[in-house]
Amino acid sequence: MRFIKALFLLISSSLGFAQITIPEVLNKLNKKTVPYITVSELKENQNVILLDAREFKEYHVSHLQNAVPVGFNTFDIKKTETALPDKNAIIVVYCSIGVRSEKIGEKLLKSGYKKVYNLYGGIFEWKNNDGKTINSNNVLTDSVHTYNKTWSVYLKKGIKVY
Repeated sequence: MRFIKALFLLISSSLGFAQITIPEVLNKLNKKTVPYITVSELKENQNVILLDAREFKEYHVSHLQNAVPVGFNTFDIKKTETALPDKNAIIVVYCSIGVRSEKIGEKLLKSGYKKVYNLYGGIFEWKNNDGKTINSNNVLTDSVHTYNKTWSVYLKKGIKVY
């Protein structure tokens, strides 16, 4: 039921009825099962492993530097455990605004990782706060894949790619 209400809010906001914010969407869709880390906190602490929980076509358009693409629909916990054997490593998972990354973060916590965080507002909030992003060629870019046109309203800075 919570998902249906949030979906209604998203659709109505895209039709111009109401403009909801990233915090409102996260309050509606997330369960807060994975602690958040803010953009400013992440900028202060670069000693983390970044996991990009968006699909690979989104990652190729732009991502945070040194982020490892793990996908969402294709996420494989076994591959992740092989690549990241240290269950005490500080891991920050992000997606567009922080919904898909919470679900990946839950899987990581369930698998025994101890220090998993969800980037509050995701790559959109990162970009909205003047964070740098690179493309798959490791070149700085202002382009951000916004998942779809509905979600693109939350990206205030940068070039929207669908």
